[in-house]
Amino acid sequence: MKRIRSFLFKKYNNFLGVDISRKIVVFESDDWGTIRMPSSEVYNKLLNSGLRADQCHFMRYDSLENAEDFELLFDLLTRYKDMNGNHPVITANTIVANPDFDKIRDCNFQQYFYEPFTETIKQYPKSSFELWKQGMALNIFHPQFHGREHLNVARWMRALQQNSKEIHLAFDNKMFGISSTVSNENNPSFMAALDADSMEDLSMQKMILKDGLKLFHNIFGFKSKSFIAPNNTWHSRIEKTLFKKDVIYIQGNNIQNEPDLKGHLRSKFHYFGEQNSNKQIFLPRNCLFEPFSDRNIHWISSCLKDIKASFSAKKPAIIIIHRVNFIGSIDPENRRRNLDDFSILLKEILLRWPDAEFMKSDKLGDLISKMNEETRD
Repeated sequence: MKRIRSFLFKKYNNFLGVDISRKIVVFESDDWGTIRMPSSEVYNKLLNSGLRADQCHFMRYDSLENAEDFELLFDLLTRYKDMNGNHPVITANTIVANPDFDKIRDCNFQQYFYEPFTETIKQYPKSSFELWKQGMALNIFHPQFHGREHLNVARWMRALQQNSKEIHLAFDNKMFGISSTVSNENNPSFMAALDADSMEDLSMQKMILKDGLKLFHNIFGFKSKSFIAPNNTWHSRIEKTLFKKDVIYIQGNNIQNEPDLKGHLRSKFHYFGEQNSNKQIFLPRNCLFEPFSDRNIHWISSCLKDIKASFSAKKPAIIIIHRVNFIGSIDPENRRRNLDDFSILLKEILLRWPDAEFMKSDKLGDLISKMNEETRD
């Protein structure tokens, strides 16, 4: 019954919205720039402390991207071209800052400080911003805005001030990404950066987004046209804040988790090409490729079915593939297996749909905007 419901929902989702006859393939990859598990040594330390980091796939495999991660991914992407001669391109949804742990400790956890992710990189010996620039120059790696931090700052600071043993353990190891699913303290999610518990939280988040978008512009030299909220959780009121900073496309899943400002979430449905009151365009994802999360699923065939369904409904295939799939510093086998599967997926896409076109998320948004203008004319 669950499979039937999932199938019917995908059919319904693809049926709605703007139709595109072209076979467009977009790869959206979240979490670039953010810290997660600093090292295998920290991972083992957490396990020895009784925190079951092995039961969360992000804590088990994810870490700040390093040079080898980039080199292997870029080598794979440049092996393939679509009918227009374009390589597959990763829309790299980027977190532009991380907590400045030293400054926060120095003020006895009474004030929050952050550092640009370009500074965080310098603390990881095998990481380099030059690889980011290389991928961008090759047009195979295209940053877009995912948030200032992948962290609910207000909740995290409250937990630190309340002397949460678990959160202080993570803090001492320069990390914050303790999954709520493995927490021994039943802490709320710290990863849902825009989950607001009050109007005060919401006001703070608007300020953080403005600051983050400015930082994105300073780092990359261009403004981000699109945005994806961490954990697909945001209050619709922030959309106007994003719009005022030139964000016109909203990535995400079909179901938005919207805080009610009272500690609960409500579901809000979005379809492809939908516009809000600011005329921002929603680009919901309709294909899934996350081999890191469960090796018992045949992700290649599953994703190909998603792509086929999307094309049959005259929708682009917008494929979610998190950064963690490409990370090997904690477990090199994770990266090897997932890159092998990704390579097969790319090969099958070009074999089954020779007219497939690889595209960035914001360029897809531009195409929809142009179609809307032509319709109005």
